[in-house]
Amino acid sequence: MQGLHSEHRQFQPASPYIPHISNTEGVHESIESNRVQQKVERTIDCRVNSCKLMGEGARVNVAVADRILLHLLNHISQTDLHTVTNEITRRGISVACAVHPPNVSRSMRDLVATGVVAQGMRLVRGENRRQKIWYLTSLGVEMAVSAKERLSDTPVLVRSRNGDLLEIPASEASDRLRADLNLLSVLMHSQHEGALSYGDIRFGPIKSKTIEPGSVRMMAGAHSTYHTEPPKTREIHGRDEERRSLDLWFSGTEGICTVTGIAGCGKTTLVADWFRTHNSGIEDMLVMYYPCQPWDTAIGLTTSIFHRLGLGPKNNIDDSYDLVSVLPPPGNPLDHDLLRRRLTATLIDEDGSIGDKSKLFLILDDVHNLDKEGVRLLGVLMQVIEASDSRMIVISRSSPDFYDRRDVMTRGRVAEIALEGLSRNELEMWVESIGLSDKISAEVLYERTGGHPLAIELLELYGEMNHRDWIRFLDSEIVDVLPDEDRTILLALSRAKRPIPWKELSESVGYVGRPPKSLVSRGLMIELEDGMWLHEALRSRLKMHTERLD
Repeated sequence: MQGLHSEHRQFQPASPYIPHISNTEGVHESIESNRVQQKVERTIDCRVNSCKLMGEGARVNVAVADRILLHLLNHISQTDLHTVTNEITRRGISVACAVHPPNVSRSMRDLVATGVVAQGMRLVRGENRRQKIWYLTSLGVEMAVSAKERLSDTPVLVRSRNGDLLEIPASEASDRLRADLNLLSVLMHSQHEGALSYGDIRFGPIKSKTIEPGSVRMMAGAHSTYHTEPPKTREIHGRDEERRSLDLWFSGTEGICTVTGIAGCGKTTLVADWFRTHNSGIEDMLVMYYPCQPWDTAIGLTTSIFHRLGLGPKNNIDDSYDLVSVLPPPGNPLDHDLLRRRLTATLIDEDGSIGDKSKLFLILDDVHNLDKEGVRLLGVLMQVIEASDSRMIVISRSSPDFYDRRDVMTRGRVAEIALEGLSRNELEMWVESIGLSDKISAEVLYERTGGHPLAIELLELYGEMNHRDWIRFLDSEIVDVLPDEDRTILLALSRAKRPIPWKELSESVGYVGRPPKSLVSRGLMIELEDGMWLHEALRSRLKMHTERLD
């Protein structure tokens, strides 16, 4: 290949990135750089048997002044530090910019004279005495940014992972090589070695190609975690008393209503049907239906509430109380007290920043899936709901414990609705509506299913009283997930024909202590005046199990 020839050019005042300043011929010559006149050459890559035409500009040659500007721009954060690293000393600049130390001092004198760079004395880490350092002025920052934009388009040669020789802009080399290289490092390697190779050990470990998920951006994806109304459910049968209880609660002073019952007894169906038929007073509220999943966290639920309020970078809501900053960085706990104060102030909305709808109507489904932090958040939301005159319905399989029993009995803060199976009269009406009253008695149906709505629906679909899907549902949702001790207690109750006092029942199964809270809170075992008894639907299923064992 023909040797390279260069010629020195005098500085032209019309340079695109250096203003004309008198008596600075040295720096002008350095910044302008030596222009390379190169004939077109053809580079043949033997690995792929292909040819790549290399034109003028394929050979990199960066002026010393440009190198210094890029290097100091990379360390602009050390400008006002009392103790700095050696990267902005003469030795550090010499190593990074591939310039002999005496030439660093010579170039710096010219740059300081033009007002591009300033100098000072600082303590250097690992050194015993103060040393001279250099940093960019405001003019120098502008010129360094301009030089970086211009040099980013410089073509460099990169040998890819497959061995192909590619010519790409210098700004793309780091990503293509999957290495942690800044622009100056890319240009220096390219200038002195010609091509940068994938996997070069000097470039450090190869970075993972995984892309950061969108969830690292505040509020991203929150819209997919909740709905603005409860889901559309099946037709509801009966539950007239429970509907009246919901109407009474909404028109009263209690801010919280809890709806509890075993799996599949129609809790969500009841709330959804009541919501669709009760429009008075709801249209002026921000409705949020959130189905809690086992993987949900308190921070995730809080983020969804903020999103429902309209907070976030893409919305025009004025976050007057900086509510979004309450969300902690990853790995840090949520400040519940700060959340309570700021969320309450935001919902009261004294400045009218949210608009006409500043009251929340939260419907939190399956809250039994929340962990301890989630339960604490429910206590915070309870106080916020009361202070802002909002409403919240909590749906759970077990009795929630984020409030005190006095809140229900004497303070009037919480209303409770415990769902059981449908009554015999409701079952009779349902059986008549599906045309099976002459085949199945409501009494027998109640004894077999306990009035569980899911069992009646399967009867309507398949005509079987104990359909396998009904049995499988009870097993997967209740029976199979019970601890052995709890299952033993329930099996003993299923054999009985009347309620059994707890002392007699515990002695018969060898259990020591009070009745298991998990069974009582979920309504699986009921405490009556005569003793302990089972939920009828579960009793029917366990009787089938005990008969098979006997």
